[in-house]
Amino acid sequence: MAADVIEGCRLPVLRKNQENEDEWSLAEVLSVKEIPGNKLYYVHYIDFNKRLDEWVPPDRLDLTTLQMPKKETNTSPTNGQLGSGAASPEQDMRRGLQFNIQNITDVSKDHNLITPNKKSESICLASQASPVVSKLSLPDATEEISIKQMAKATTNPKLNGHDNDEGHDHLTLTNNCGIHRMVPSKRGRKRKTHCVVPEEDSQDSSDGIPPAPHTTGSMAPDRRQDDIVTRMKNISCIELGRHRLKPWYFSPYPQELTVLPVLYLCEFCLKYLKSLTCLQRHLTKCTLRNPPGNEIYRKGTVSFFEIDGRKNTTYAQNLCLLAKCFLDHKTLYYDTDPFLFYVMTEYDSKGFHIVGYFSKEKESTEDYNVACILTLPPYQRRGYGKLLIEFSYELSKMEGKTGSPEKPLSDLGLLSYRSYWSQTILEILLNLLSDYGERPHITIQEISEMTSIKKEDIISTLQYLNLISYYRGQYVLTLSEDIVLGHERAMQKRHLRIDPCCLHFTPKDWAKRGRW
Repeated sequence: MAADVIEGCRLPVLRKNQENEDEWSLAEVLSVKEIPGNKLYYVHYIDFNKRLDEWVPPDRLDLTTLQMPKKETNTSPTNGQLGSGAASPEQDMRRGLQFNIQNITDVSKDHNLITPNKKSESICLASQASPVVSKLSLPDATEEISIKQMAKATTNPKLNGHDNDEGHDHLTLTNNCGIHRMVPSKRGRKRKTHCVVPEEDSQDSSDGIPPAPHTTGSMAPDRRQDDIVTRMKNISCIELGRHRLKPWYFSPYPQELTVLPVLYLCEFCLKYLKSLTCLQRHLTKCTLRNPPGNEIYRKGTVSFFEIDGRKNTTYAQNLCLLAKCFLDHKTLYYDTDPFLFYVMTEYDSKGFHIVGYFSKEKESTEDYNVACILTLPPYQRRGYGKLLIEFSYELSKMEGKTGSPEKPLSDLGLLSYRSYWSQTILEILLNLLSDYGERPHITIQEISEMTSIKKEDIISTLQYLNLISYYRGQYVLTLSEDIVLGHERAMQKRHLRIDPCCLHFTPKDWAKRGRW
């Protein structure tokens, strides 16, 4: 009976899959609430992202295979960490991740080069990290790499193997990490390739070893009940301009607003209001028609505004509250002073409408050029995510630095960054010209200087695409025809690009400015 279902139970729940077909998925009941004449159950689908969590009625539950929650021991939380009890899903996840990482470490000891990571299981937004890059047997930044460009689609060479070079155009990566192009020889027989450039982002889990979530600071409160509360969405719907958004995750808006069917936001100052009447009254007083701060880029209808978290504290805090609805592990809401916010907007006759944003630390000891990055759901899968990423690297170029996003990346964030890194690196490799009939060459350090992408991200991307191998005493990048054609198709779809000529930005040395 449905009356037997309590918090912590696991049972199959009817849901719609990506093909809009009914399927039964194992889920955990996180909360139960009563409404007049019925009960609702808040469920989290096991092995699915938390953004799919939802309230379901009893008729969607399969009670025949009900699993009651395990009894927790009286052991207090260890070291202040969350969920250290016997039935803690957080502890089980950490144990599994430590086991996987240990296995990969053991395997890597027996091989000269690690192979690209297989698809890993999706955990939750903002929990996926970049793939672990082995420090063993990888080329140095100044080591040249040869590149083999295959004339026909073939399998990528094994990382430790010595493939026959007949039938391929070779661009080799030699001991200074450079790229050379060989004179094409006679073609070999075709072989099926297993690695192509992803043309667009997807909702699937991304590659890489996700580390355990941070267990210090605001990520590890001592009260378990607080963690249960933050695991549940508390806002039903947000109206922002002409769009209505369905939040994916918990956001710490005032408690009295969480019971409303719709939360109204001013699309220019992002102030939150409880009713449409309050919003209309606010709009008559609000003088903003664009984000506060300096407009540092405009091309066509796309603009970027630079906002100082100290000078525009209220706007920055409201932006963080909105972003938390779509970023699971974001913990910054109110201490915005050390951050800069770059808001991307679309312009029309009514004003500048927010599309997305990224934030970065004014002073980053680890050379991070992005702290949080978000494209709002109405604008996703339209190229704006890559535009935000490209803009962050353009700022790094003007600062004369290389940069990387803060880790761990979300699942969707890693997909976007992987796609951007792949397209940017392949664009450089394919535009190389040979010198006097020899193979063109380039070092990883030179790629990093041209793109402002950190060397570690370049190497991990080459491994992810399965391009890098060790060939006749030197490192080789092999570009198959499928890789090249896939890249060309992806670039044809990428209509939005940053024009450096439209960027008006002066880097600041925040270390010399005392207090920000």
